[in-house]
Amino acid sequence: MPIKETDKEVVLTHPADETTSVHILKYGATVYSWKLKSEEQLWLSTAAKLDGSKPVRGGIPLVFPVFGKNSTDEHLSKLPQHGLARNSTWEFLGQTKENPPTVQFGLKPEIANPELTKLWPMDYLLILTVELGSDYLKTAIEVENTSSSKELKFNWLFHTYFRIEDIEGTMVSNLAGMKLYDQLLKESYVDKHPVVTFNQETDVIYQNVSAERAIQIVDKGVQIHTLKRYNLPDTVVWNPWIEKSQGMADFEPKTGYQQMICIEPGHVHDFISLAPGKKWNAYQLLCKEELKYQAIQ
Repeated sequence: MPIKETDKEVVLTHPADETTSVHILKYGATVYSWKLKSEEQLWLSTAAKLDGSKPVRGGIPLVFPVFGKNSTDEHLSKLPQHGLARNSTWEFLGQTKENPPTVQFGLKPEIANPELTKLWPMDYLLILTVELGSDYLKTAIEVENTSSSKELKFNWLFHTYFRIEDIEGTMVSNLAGMKLYDQLLKESYVDKHPVVTFNQETDVIYQNVSAERAIQIVDKGVQIHTLKRYNLPDTVVWNPWIEKSQGMADFEPKTGYQQMICIEPGHVHDFISLAPGKKWNAYQLLCKEELKYQAIQ
């Protein structure tokens, strides 16, 4: 069976290759494992909670309706960091396609985390679609403003943790020439480096990255991950490095920062405003492609 559902999760297996699979927790609708031909593509902390007691450290957590911690909006400022989607149990809506195996999950205020819903009393419907290809994984989101009168203001981000071999031998390409906001330095500048390299804590938001740019993770000159995006203009690049890893109880092993890099497509540098009855769609596509350097435009 290409689709298997339990109380806690949904597992998709590709019909043409049983060694290609994806595991999705109902809590947070969080993809926590994606294997291509038996090889794990995502990083997951060995201390990650998969029992619904807290958001998952690793995989692809979903960030909505706020990225980080908001301090200005009347309601969003009351929510914890990264909002409520990753802290809520989603409804499994079923399978929409057999090949490639495709499933959907839904979230609305009636079933979302009740404590957090009280803090952010807005009307919405989220539909997450997960599609497992033979050589790719696509996660698509639709946000609908189900209110008849109120505007819906939100951020969205796929907080994707990629598995790598060694952070110091890893580069991220095709972000050169982009304006970024450095969350550690609290300043904006244009990245003039041909590739992103890592030798310390990194937490930056690249803004208005063209959808034509395929962001690639490169290990010793070889492409190991390619990320494509639709309607997600911002890209967060994050690695906690040594000190921050030590301070996160659910980040294990503490040397795990060497085997992970977060490349997170989203819309976070400002808010999306959705009129009553309107919908907003976006997706990320994770795949393998030949190394292709896209020069500064």
